Amino acid sequence: MNVNIELLKEFEKTIDTVHPEKSKMPANVLGSGEMSVVIEILNDPENLVYKRMPIFDTEQQAKKHKFVFKTYNRILNQNLAIETPDFNIVWFKDEKGKIAFYGIQEKILTESIGNNVIHQVSDEEVMILVLLAMREMKKVWSFNKKKTKLQVGFDAQISNFAIVDYDPQNPKVDENTRLIYIDTVPPFFRINGKEAMEIKFIVKSIPWFLRTPLYYLFAPGIINGYYNWRVTTVDMIANFFKEQKPEIIPRLVTRINKFFAQEAKEFDIKPITVKEVVKYYKFDKFVWVLLDNMRRIDRFIKNRIFKKKYIFYIPEKMKR
Repeated sequence: MNVNIELLKEFEKTIDTVHPEKSKMPANVLGSGEMSVVIEILNDPENLVYKRMPIFDTEQQAKKHKFVFKTYNRILNQNLAIETPDFNIVWFKDEKGKIAFYGIQEKILTESIGNNVIHQVSDEEVMILVLLAMREMKKVWSFNKKKTKLQVGFDAQISNFAIVDYDPQNPKVDENTRLIYIDTVPPFFRINGKEAMEIKFIVKSIPWFLRTPLYYLFAPGIINGYYNWRVTTVDMIANFFKEQKPEIIPRLVTRINKFFAQEAKEFDIKPITVKEVVKYYKFDKFVWVLLDNMRRIDRFIKNRIFKKKYIFYIPEKMKR
């Protein structure tokens, strides 16, 4: 993968973190999380996607995360036979000595990403798409079931999958559809029970005086969920509220419970209920709205009062 580091350095120097599309080098925001923003730099001849992660304070942290990120991708590809996009990692120090860190992937057709596909195909095809994602997830938990010193975590929101060779002019999903897993940031895996990634980074975008209490209140539960197939599945179903398709949730619950009973019966997973999906989503929504509001207050204080650049991107308030 050919990466133009000088282009990234120039972009980092001039980025408008409030409105990236208005930067000196304009960029489209394709997605965002707590630690990163996913962008495409307009007029980039390489046609790549960049995950900007302004969370590292030292070279040691950046080097470790680069190693962990590459290891996680290798585990998914080689150990679990889960397909991921080609990727690269670039980090450097900016003019002020701050570390800029970018995870880079080949660009995936936007229409092929799961949360877009579900609005283009029939409800029955959505069921098939979710079952295909469940089969990808089964690879993870079949591996973890062996109880080796290596345990793999997985974030299986439907927006983290894309369809290979998808045709937006003829959108369809069937049993032969092939999925690619596109969100390998953050990289979740444990060796002898110890998280490979430094979990403190997930609260880096929270105001500094709240990081420690919020870390201990929420981080362990959130991270542990990525290692529990049932919890991860509830999270995937609950996200259909955010994707504005709540009417499909009861049918999804029924179909997934059938999957657990027939295709994954050796895991003896307790059936999921619509009631617990609703309860999970309400709590999840409360947590992320709370964190989002705190970040907005922090940005206002830094930008307007102290006249400093706020390094993280905060998306427009999404409909939940």
